Amino acid sequence: MKLQVLDQSGKPVEEISLPEGVLNYPVKGHLVYETVVNYLANQRQGTASTKTRSEVSGGGRKPWRQKGTGRARSGSNRSPLWKHGGTTFGPKPRDYSYDLPKKARKNALKSALAAKLADNLLLVINEINISQPKTKEAAAWLKNLKIDSALVVDSRENSNLFKAFRNMPEVKAVGNDKLNTYDVLKYKWLVFSQQSFNLLVEKLK
Repeated sequence: MKLQVLDQSGKPVEEISLPEGVLNYPVKGHLVYETVVNYLANQRQGTASTKTRSEVSGGGRKPWRQKGTGRARSGSNRSPLWKHGGTTFGPKPRDYSYDLPKKARKNALKSALAAKLADNLLLVINEINISQPKTKEAAAWLKNLKIDSALVVDSRENSNLFKAFRNMPEVKAVGNDKLNTYDVLKYKWLVFSQQSFNLLVEKLK
């Protein structure tokens, strides 16, 4: 399997051969789904918290005597049945994160990459060179490539690239080690520097 490598202006400069089973991996929808759910669960802070009747302030005195008033018996004005009372079965801080097998995450990423390649939405650029860390320059480069929404993958050492893209809501730049299935699916285009793409292929073999 071969893939074209483009220069910064989008013109083909060479072809590279890909090993079997990396970008021609079968798209396994349920595996991709499980990986995305796992990613989103791991992002949750889990800090939601409500107070039970024992934690709400007040309510130390019995509102009225047990018998003889004609009203329902009551022991506290902080009961969940009362206004300003405690919450029954409300959320408490918890950890939503869990692990997926390493092989499952790897194969889900291969599925997502294969889907992008099948839709002709994967580009490999021989070298992504942003001369200044300016959004205007990055936007002009993407416009020249006719790209609107993209995930750009390159080494973190290319600091101008990451600074230039950080103010663009439809574009995200990530380092080689931060590529994940969720981001691949979230953005329309997937753009690699050749160096990053080669590292990815080695990792997914």
